[in-house]
Amino acid sequence: MTAQAVQREDLAVVIGLEVHVQLETDTKIFCGCSTDVADAEPNTHTCPVCLGLPGALPVLNEAAVESAVKVGKAIDADIPEETTFHRKNYFYPDLPKGFQITQYDAPVCQDGELDVEVDGERRTVGIQRAHLEEDPGSLQHEGGSIDRADYTLVNYNRAGVPLMEIVTDPDFRGAEEVRAFLAKLEEVLEYLGVFDSQRDGSLRIDANLSVVPADEVGENGEISEEALEDANRTEVKNISSHRGAEKALSYEATRQKNAVKRGREIQQETRHWDEGRGVTVSMRSKEEEKDYRYFREADLPPLQVSDWKQKLDIPELPDARRERFRDEYGLSEEAASKLTSTKQVADFYEDVAGEYAPDLAATWVADNLLGELNYRDMAITDVEGRLDEFMRLIELVADGEITTKNAEEVVLREMLDEGEDPETVIDREGLGKADEGAVEGAVEEAIEENPDAVEDYHDGEGGALNFLVGQVMQKTGGSADPGSVNQLLRERLDE
Repeated sequence: MTAQAVQREDLAVVIGLEVHVQLETDTKIFCGCSTDVADAEPNTHTCPVCLGLPGALPVLNEAAVESAVKVGKAIDADIPEETTFHRKNYFYPDLPKGFQITQYDAPVCQDGELDVEVDGERRTVGIQRAHLEEDPGSLQHEGGSIDRADYTLVNYNRAGVPLMEIVTDPDFRGAEEVRAFLAKLEEVLEYLGVFDSQRDGSLRIDANLSVVPADEVGENGEISEEALEDANRTEVKNISSHRGAEKALSYEATRQKNAVKRGREIQQETRHWDEGRGVTVSMRSKEEEKDYRYFREADLPPLQVSDWKQKLDIPELPDARRERFRDEYGLSEEAASKLTSTKQVADFYEDVAGEYAPDLAATWVADNLLGELNYRDMAITDVEGRLDEFMRLIELVADGEITTKNAEEVVLREMLDEGEDPETVIDREGLGKADEGAVEGAVEEAIEENPDAVEDYHDGEGGALNFLVGQVMQKTGGSADPGSVNQLLRERLDE
């Protein structure tokens, strides 16, 4: 965009993403080194291939290709008859070969799309391509951030880890839309079983952002090719989370708008997102495609993949499962969304719904269990192995052995905090079903001790009965059934 002062409200934001996803394979994409590098000592998961030593030859990991094809099917992409690998040449300390093996003009997936809901509206984001490549190593900056470090260490454990780079169209008009897209993309990838969001560095985002005159944006958000070509863009790197993407792009959009407002020209450059300071920092002028000097990777022959699309099955995806939960189980939109937020949650719910009424199972899983897990910063994966204990707790409530209140507010919480089974908690806390005689005695005591409430009840004040029920529950330590207490009190008071 030329240096011409304009008002910020006269500018629109245009964002396209390059999302790097680590694929879940046991070994690296071109060698047999393990990808389980999270807690490994630096430079211990390496070999001549991933270190780029002379004479070492790559061998393609079939599981990585299968994962890529599954992603292609999920985003309804075209999978060509033949895909090839190229060398992308550039110098960086954590790229030992001096080039990265990636895909250029024949990616494994192209022309796909993903539906995303933003502010209650469903939108389709175009995906230009999704291709396979190897991860470089990682840099550890000592003494400060990238532009303030005393020195930098290189760890090649990640070098050669399989990545899939997913490149979108410039379809985003704000940072909040990007965050919604990333959440949906992660959801789909996890349902496919090709991605683990818990792995450190498993999702990294590069975002291309520019500002254009607002009158260049059509009613449906489309922007002319001419407007895009005229606008200089920045590439923001080092984004590693949904929240980080929203913060980084909100900052960069504001920075560019302020610059244009003051009549300054936007430099086409690569900028680093400094999470700690909450700012983007200039790294270098942005490379163009010609700077990478792509050429075919002679050590990897062309790969025939078109028939894999028919041979490989993919599981039921989030949107389809959400719709089925509404139709099959009669769940509300909100409950269905909660219960399909991850594949693990959906599987857990269906296991419970196989034993109990779907609405009861939804209440216990979506409201009680997920609420307590979120409070403790836990995930459903932390309790997957305790499904039987969880269902036993529901059974105890259904059989009247414990009140719903005590089950929710005491037993479930203790099960999560102490790792105990429900019976152990119930016995320790004395929460078992109250003796019938003890309940009747508590009812008599509550009536005798609260004559004013009794008089209010006879005068027709509805709150009086609730007060008396509370007194009985307190006397029984919450172990009496509130419904039974209510009935007993009415019978006694109406005599």
